[in-house]
Amino acid sequence: MLENLAQFDLMFFIFVNVWLANPVTDFIMPIITSDKLIVGTYIVCLAILLWKGDKQLRWMVLFSIIVLVLCDQTASSLLKKWICRPRPCHILGDINLTVGCGAGWSMPSSHASNVFGQFFFFAFFYKRQAWILLIYAFLVAVSRVFVGVHYPGDILAGALLGGFIAAVIALIFTRFRKIFITPPETVRDRRH
Repeated sequence: MLENLAQFDLMFFIFVNVWLANPVTDFIMPIITSDKLIVGTYIVCLAILLWKGDKQLRWMVLFSIIVLVLCDQTASSLLKKWICRPRPCHILGDINLTVGCGAGWSMPSSHASNVFGQFFFFAFFYKRQAWILLIYAFLVAVSRVFVGVHYPGDILAGALLGGFIAAVIALIFTRFRKIFITPPETVRDRRH
């Protein structure tokens, strides 16, 4: 069964990376997957939340940074070294590689883990606005396949990891919020 999943993963990678590749995706996907753009977008969004947000949103910025650090370090420093799956650009010939291959391992995708961690964390509290983050997370994740550095399975594993970490931190934040941000009314407060 694992062999069938690996074969499907390879076929889906070739479909996206080779068959769907075109001059437009070859231009756009390296930009979307750029670390500078992703970090810059994250910093600008957090700055806006700190500036325009209420007390809850300002605290959420801190918790979203915790989500980011946990997603990134769990994927990069722990799971990739444990799983040791080579990147497709290291072992496959004749692929559409539009960025540097990178020296690290492939599974799970840290990019997917990071962006889906942010999506799931904020979607837990702001469901109506979550579609914007979902589109962004999807584009960053799929860009990793288009540029030739990750298999679709790596993206799925990263998204699941990001979702799990985001859910745990969202539950912790919910408890934190009840205690420190919106404490329950005391008996004295209800009388007045």
